[in-house]
This record gives sequence, C-alpha cells and structure tokens, in this order.
Amino acid sequence: MGTKKTYSVVPVQERENDNADERITTDDDTSNSVSLDLPLLIITVDDAIERLGSGRFQLVVLTAAGLCFAADAMQVILLSFLSEVLRIEWNLNVEETAFITSILFIGAIFGTLTLGPLADKKGRKPIFLLAASIISSFGVAVAMVNSYWALLANLFMVGFGVGGLTVPFDILAEILPASRRGKNLLVIEYFWTVGVLFVVCIAYYTLGDGNKTGSWRIFVVICTIPCWFSVLIGYFYVPESPRWLCSKGRYEEALIIIRHAAETNRKDVDLLFPEGTELQHEEEEESDVCELFSPRWRYTTIKLWFTWGFFAFGYYGTIMAITEIFDSEGDSNAQDQKNTYNFDYGAIFVSSSAELVGTTVAIFCVDSVGRIPLQVVAYAMAGVSVCSLYMAAANNAQRTVLIALGFAARIFEMTGSCVSWVSTAEILTTDVRTTGHAAANAVARIGSLFSPFLIVGNISLVKKGLIMLVIHAVTVIFVSQLPETKGSHMGPAHHPSVDDDDDDEDLALREEEEFQDELSDSHSDDRINSDN
Repeated sequence: MGTKKTYSVVPVQERENDNADERITTDDDTSNSVSLDLPLLIITVDDAIERLGSGRFQLVVLTAAGLCFAADAMQVILLSFLSEVLRIEWNLNVEETAFITSILFIGAIFGTLTLGPLADKKGRKPIFLLAASIISSFGVAVAMVNSYWALLANLFMVGFGVGGLTVPFDILAEILPASRRGKNLLVIEYFWTVGVLFVVCIAYYTLGDGNKTGSWRIFVVICTIPCWFSVLIGYFYVPESPRWLCSKGRYEEALIIIRHAAETNRKDVDLLFPEGTELQHEEEEESDVCELFSPRWRYTTIKLWFTWGFFAFGYYGTIMAITEIFDSEGDSNAQDQKNTYNFDYGAIFVSSSAELVGTTVAIFCVDSVGRIPLQVVAYAMAGVSVCSLYMAAANNAQRTVLIALGFAARIFEMTGSCVSWVSTAEILTTDVRTTGHAAANAVARIGSLFSPFLIVGNISLVKKGLIMLVIHAVTVIFVSQLPETKGSHMGPAHHPSVDDDDDDEDLALREEEEFQDELSDSHSDDRINSDN
C-alpha cells in the first residue's frame, strides 16, 4: 500500500521567516518538496477600491474636483454679470453682448472633444491639471484685456479649459467604492451651487448697482481663486487614477497608490494588502472617440448624447424662463436703465439656493430609488413645473405661486442633472470614460447654446411652456433606456449589461482550476522523485 501523503501550503509571511518558498510536504519524506511561488492574494481593482472605504484620501480628491466644478459654474454665472457690465462700459450691441456668453460654450465644446480623449490616453491627473491651469491663467488674462476681440479670445480659452472638467469628476468616481459612490459623487454638486452663490456675493461687493464705482476686473480675478486652489491641491495631493493605470497595464504603480490611499484613510495596510498582494491583470484597451461608435457602445452613446443634449437645454432653459418671468425691465424705468445696470442680487441668490435642495434630494434618493428611476421622475416633474410656471405667468397668477413653481422647477432640474453625471460615469468603462463623458458634455453645451433662441423668442408664454414640456418628455424617454448602474463595478472591461455575479463566479472557478493544476503538477513531480 502506498504512503498516504498530506499537503500544506505555507503562507507568505511564514515563508519569509523560514527563508523558504511555499512548499508541499509529505508525512514520510520532507525532502520530497516542491516550491510553489504563489502570491498570497490576487484581487481585482474593484475589490481593492472597496477595501479602501471612504476617508481622508477621497475627501482630498473631492475638494480638488469640487473646486473645479465650482469654477465651471462660476465662469457661466460670471458672464451673465460681465456681459451686462461691458455692454454699458464698452457700448456693445445686442449681438456682441450675447456672443460674450456664447464664446465660452463654443470653447467648452472644443475643450471636451480634445481634453476628454487625451485623459484616456495620457492619464487623468495631467489633463485635470492642464484644464484647471487653463481656466485659472486665462481667467486672469480676461481681467487684463482692453478690447472686445481680445476678450473673446481669452474667454474661448477659458471655455476650452472648462470643457476638461469632466476629468476630475471621473477621477473621483474611479477611486470611490461602489457601495458609497452614488452619495459621495453627488456631494460634489454642492460645490456647483456654492460657486454660483459665491459669484453673486462677489458681484454684489465689486460691481455694485452701476450707480457707484465698481471694478469688473477685480470681480473676474477673484472668481479665479477657487480654481487656483484646485491646481495646487491637485498637483500635490491628487494621484493618478489606479483604474486608469490598470487599464494601461501599470499594476504595480496602481497598487502603490492604493496602499498609500489606505494609509491616508488610516486603514491597516498590511491587513488589507499584505506583502505579496497583486492586482488581477485585465485586458489592456486603447480607445479613442471612434470607439464610442463601435457596436459595443453605439446605442449607449446615442442615448447618452440625446439625454445630455436635452437635459442641458431644459436646465438652462428653466433658468432663463425664471429670469424672463421675474424680469422687471419692461416698466417705465427701462429707458433710464438702458445706460446702467441694476442686478437683483437678492432674487438671484435665493433662486440659486433652490439647487441646494435639489442636490440634497438626489443624495438621499440616488441609492435607494436608483439612478434611472430618479432621473425619470426628476426630469418629468421639472417639465411639469416649468410648463406650469409659464401657464401661471400667462394667466397673471400671484407672485407666491410663481415663486413656488420656479423653486420646484430648479429643484427637479438640479436633481436630474446631478444623477445624470453620476450615471454617465458609471455606465462608461475606464478605457472610454473620460472620452465618452466629455463627448456627452460637448453635446450638452450645444443644447445650452440652442436654448436661448427657442426660449427667449417672440412667442407666447403658453407655447414656451409647451416646448419645455416636450423637451423634458424627450429627455425622459432617452434616459429611461439607459442601464441602471446602482452598486455596479467600474472595472476596465466592465459593462452594465454583464452580470457581475456571474463574472465573479467564473473568476473564482478559473482560479480554483489553476491552483488544482499546480497541485497536480507538484504531486507528479513528487512521485517522480519518490520513484527515483
């Protein structure tokens, strides 16, 4: 009868203490051992991010990305003040005044189509820093111009930088665990609203009401300060995205960053990622904008583009609708106001505050209700609210009714747009995330460009309300066709249509089969040594 053999695998820690490899031994002959140099732990990048949890590391990235988000909002709102001031100071006509705002959106379109694909090819961090630096430096340059065309050139470059602000958002999305991604990503939207409120406050103290000395140059320079802080924080404290590094085959660099993040979050690094831990190798993918039209992404891209184009039209259209309805320039003082400006800072501040409520609603509902259902409800209610606002205004409703409907519209618009940002980042995989997100953002800029021509036109309030209702209905149709991503992974090859549980089971089976094969080979070698 043959000798009964038992096998034991020695952990890596013990292997180091004994100055020996992992070995398989027999009861009767310890010399018949076979070395197996197996890593202690192989994990996916998704599992590694989950182990990090949420802490100081993510908070630093959130701050840097949030300040960039605030910069986007600030540049858009800034121009609503600046264009009116320069209309008076530089004696601009209506077309020239309108183009001051339009040139920023045109620059943003080019920026999204350029910086997004670059972030997929060259890395998230360098493009994030490039975009923030462009906004900051050319923002200061705007304050120094003395001619209309120089102003447009610098504003175009500011818009170009704004077009790259999907990148810091995607960095944040890629380092958050799936279990906490929804709510934590939505916190960044508070930066947007705070940025808007910050601009209003700065305008109040630097521009005044047009009847006293004000300085639009100081106003512009102060509005670049948050973005400068974003550059500094990003340069010193924000690392490259571990997911992007893995998508390029740079697993050791990714693991170093993940271990540092765990240490920053005050986790036990040796417990979470013991010596010998490796990140599971995944297929390396090199993609460009053409990949968005491949069979894998074609229909998702179309649905995302329609969603973003129409929700941006609705968002900016709603803001303009509220401004139009509460505008008092048609009174008898219009002629006196022609050569001065007199902003209603209180009304602007209060109206913008409604977005704080919308962001809070999104944070509390995004994980419980789900990404797609919440967007459907939000955009549907936004359409009903703004349509009702127009109808009420056409029928000379009381001011309190108009204020309530306007607030409701802003709340629902903000809720829907917040969740659209999160959902888009989760739907797209690492290899095309910033390219696809940037392309969708470019379509949104186009939608925002068209909204003034249809909303602020010489048509009745009732027709405008119906147009806005239809726009939101189309948004609901397309967003309802997108995949739900609540709790999904964001790995390089992950796609929402794939069952993650099945993938995990298949991976576990493959690992088990490989380990059994290694044991079988070892057993065979052992038997050969025994025979010899």
